[in-house]
Amino acid sequence: MNDLLDIEAAEELTSHQIQDLYRNFVSRSQVSLVGAFGFGRDLVESAEGCWITLRDGRRILDFTGGIGVLNHGHNHPRILAARRRFAERGRMEVHKNYLSPYVAALSHNLARLLPGDLDISYFPNSGAEAVEGAVKLAYKYHAGRRGTVLHTDISFHGKLLGAGSLTASPELHFDYPRIPGTDYFGYDDLDSFALALDRHQGIDGASDVYAVVLEPLSASSLRECSGHFLREVRRLCTERDIVLIFDEVYTGWGRTGALFHFMHHPGLLPDVVTMSKSFGGGKASIAGYVAREPVFRRAYDTLQDATLHSTTYYGFGEETATALEAVAVAVEDDYPGRARKLGAVLETGLRDIAVRHPALVASTAGCGALHGVFLKAGPASLDRVLPLLPAALGRDPRLRTKLITGAVIAALYRDHGVLTFFGSNHGLPLIVAPPLVAEEPEAQTFLRALDEVLGQGAVRLLGRLAKELATGRFRS
Repeated sequence: MNDLLDIEAAEELTSHQIQDLYRNFVSRSQVSLVGAFGFGRDLVESAEGCWITLRDGRRILDFTGGIGVLNHGHNHPRILAARRRFAERGRMEVHKNYLSPYVAALSHNLARLLPGDLDISYFPNSGAEAVEGAVKLAYKYHAGRRGTVLHTDISFHGKLLGAGSLTASPELHFDYPRIPGTDYFGYDDLDSFALALDRHQGIDGASDVYAVVLEPLSASSLRECSGHFLREVRRLCTERDIVLIFDEVYTGWGRTGALFHFMHHPGLLPDVVTMSKSFGGGKASIAGYVAREPVFRRAYDTLQDATLHSTTYYGFGEETATALEAVAVAVEDDYPGRARKLGAVLETGLRDIAVRHPALVASTAGCGALHGVFLKAGPASLDRVLPLLPAALGRDPRLRTKLITGAVIAALYRDHGVLTFFGSNHGLPLIVAPPLVAEEPEAQTFLRALDEVLGQGAVRLLGRLAKELATGRFRS
């Protein structure tokens, strides 16, 4: 066992060594995928705020926001200090036989920050776990007497079998087994929702639907439910005693200009709200669902059922301590307000860019510090790129949009040191989601870079991508 790598050895690995280890022990295709965009060959030395420093000294503007994780940016000093404090004082991590002060305090704070009687919290480790826990809660609330859960036709709730059963994204293209009793309705479409309810109503008028899982704003496709739609869904769920679950895993903690997106609509209250990603301040793997007190009490609050839902790392000490500080920072530094200020800059800038580049930009959309640029499918010149791709990619019906968006992402990184990504759901938007610690100068840097890249035109962008693919960067 003398060939085991320790932390120091890991940090000294070269880019080629890391790629080889990934090919042998992680995923060959992952190496090929990130290599095609350029950043797969670079190694990070450090990161702070919205900037990444590479080993060669280059600085990269991170405009991905960690795909929802980095509202606080990289290595926020208060988050680091909270974790150091926990470690230096030798605090206890697991509390299966002891009640945790961190769980108690975090639950209290969420109850104070969320409206109504959203008072009872549970803290697993990932967004998909939070969604599945919320759905399980709803099923238990009805004591198993109902058998249907509804979701939307563009939903993205996670990639586990349960959360994946409620996900309607083309990214989950493989036909995995689904949990029983799932059905869908059109996003922001009241008529479709009413029809879905009718499909699962018995002749006695009783509903078989135990839960509706809904993203008030779909972060992966940049679509937003209207206030009227959300309020009508709430009314219909109340009439039929259906548990309404809002998935705010991505949009929580200020991202769209409110603490949670549904809070843009005063008086609107789900029965359960899920959260994760930036909940851990960019350092802790923690998620949560918060339920209205009557829903939780009826489902689980008996001695017999008190541990009916639990996970190994529920309420892990350092994770909940980190979340306590992350929530405090988001509130004290007014992350919703920061998102609104960034959003004003981005909305104006992206609208102007769309006007200047009509041949490439189909539309823009977004809210707060979460925007997307929808690019038009590539021109006929794409045909010379297609033979360079693996056969499996050539069968992707969204390939042309992926290629032009990927070419823009590669050019932003290669020419301007700006890191971006595209949404994997319907429409494949180029996602614009900076950390909420970013300021207007960083937003303007991104906008200037995007404007210059789009100015190259589709033919040149695709030609450069084709050249990169031809050099073997897409090899597996």
